Amino acid sequence: MIESLRAHILGLLATSWRKLGLGDPLVDIEIKRSDRSEFGDFSSNIALVGAQRAKVSPRELAKRLVHELPETVFSRVEIAGPGFINLFLRSDVIQSQLREILEAGDTFGRAVQSNPTQIQIEFVSSNPTGPLTVGHGRQAVLGDVLASLYAALGYRVTREYYCNDEGQQIDLLAESLWVRYQEQYKDSHEIPEDGYQGEYLISVARDLKKDLARSFPKFDDDTKDRFRYAAVDRMKKWITNDLAELGVWFNLWFFEADLHRAGKVDAALKLLREKHGVYEADGAIWLKAKEHGGAKDSVLIRSDGRPTYLMVDIAYHINKHERGFDRVINVQGADHHAEQTCVKAALRILGYPEDFLDYASHQFVSLKEGGETLKMSTRAGRFILLRDLVEELGRDVVRYFMVARKPESHLEFDLDLARAQSMDNPVYYIQYAHTRIFSIFSKAGMPEVSPTKVDLSPLEAREELNLIKQLDRFPDVVKEAALGFAPHLLAGYALDLARAFHPYYTEYRVIGTDEKLMWARLALLRGVQTVLHNCLEILGMSVPEAM
Repeated sequence: MIESLRAHILGLLATSWRKLGLGDPLVDIEIKRSDRSEFGDFSSNIALVGAQRAKVSPRELAKRLVHELPETVFSRVEIAGPGFINLFLRSDVIQSQLREILEAGDTFGRAVQSNPTQIQIEFVSSNPTGPLTVGHGRQAVLGDVLASLYAALGYRVTREYYCNDEGQQIDLLAESLWVRYQEQYKDSHEIPEDGYQGEYLISVARDLKKDLARSFPKFDDDTKDRFRYAAVDRMKKWITNDLAELGVWFNLWFFEADLHRAGKVDAALKLLREKHGVYEADGAIWLKAKEHGGAKDSVLIRSDGRPTYLMVDIAYHINKHERGFDRVINVQGADHHAEQTCVKAALRILGYPEDFLDYASHQFVSLKEGGETLKMSTRAGRFILLRDLVEELGRDVVRYFMVARKPESHLEFDLDLARAQSMDNPVYYIQYAHTRIFSIFSKAGMPEVSPTKVDLSPLEAREELNLIKQLDRFPDVVKEAALGFAPHLLAGYALDLARAFHPYYTEYRVIGTDEKLMWARLALLRGVQTVLHNCLEILGMSVPEAM
């Protein structure tokens, strides 16, 4: 309802403007929802931006506009500060917002596009060199919730995992696994420098011995290929299972090796050459990144002829465009910023639309327990597995905590708070709000609240009207959280809604009141229940009926 209200209010102000003989309204008029109730439900800057044209002070212009403004949807209008116009809605207008929420039900907060934008969201994309750690969990949940947010806006979303199954890290993984495999035959070798020390490779080696039934005494090219395939295959299975426990899934796994086999990397370099986007220096081929907005010129092909990660990444994004995606969003750590600017520079050279590729960047996550930060290192084999965290805390807690903080901020995951089975834990607090409402409906015999028949006029208390206005904000929050790559806004909204509901539940009786008032309050609770359900669903959390 918020968009229709904005349009209606804008029309009323435009009519007042014309009545003052000022011609057509200004194009930069703002109708903003007020953050604080004392400033009304909406405010407008029309008097501030139009004062010069009207040749009067902003406050004087505001007075004249308000004088011409019909009451219609307003209970009162005030002029504040240098000339802001604050607009207060009538109670029945606010109550009608609740009716629309009830009518929409599960679809409230969701949009439909007649010709859906095709969007690909790539996330996690961790090198398949080991099980997922807690450090990967934040990106997994951020990407998954972001995909759900865009789906709620009516986009056709493809979730994609890019599997880097080529290159030096995979070779090191293969040799590290071979060393562990040789140990099964009592043959000792040194794990290569910068190899992988984690004990998880021992269990892989044990299973591999059953499948291969030969020792592979030398680490030659044939052995390397065998162990590369075995390592990547096992890691992919582990990663898939770990993500499934977290409630994260993908439409597609895309393998880097396929780009090489299909000649896509060479083709990408050819396209950049044709656009004069590269040059040669020191025996290597460089991207003219800085000339096109990149952080610095970067090597695409090394002096020994091997492509860099950047070269392959550019080829991958060309492939995304060829597959017909209108937009691509990559969820990545903030440490990739320089390379991100180079990929975007390459796409500019190739003439791609500027809005084709976006990056949703995030900082890293650390675990805190007993007031101390736990140290982790994947290569050294010191880490906490994501699956262990989910097993201990549960999917809902891990998902909420991973998105509760702004992505650009470092996340300190408080294990002590996450374990708490109390109202201090935000997950418990939010879900308990839903179960409380379910309990009330159970006591009332689960009555069906008809959105078209129930009389909402008894909902006159300030807390009730504020609750309705908070419910009506949900579609705006979904939109802002998606377009701003800010899932934390949705997590925060759910918590704020619970904070508004619990005191209301305590103070206001529902069952045992006047029948007309009871039905109106049941309708309000149905609205809260609906929005909490829709919110938790997008966050990928369960919606319990009892706790």
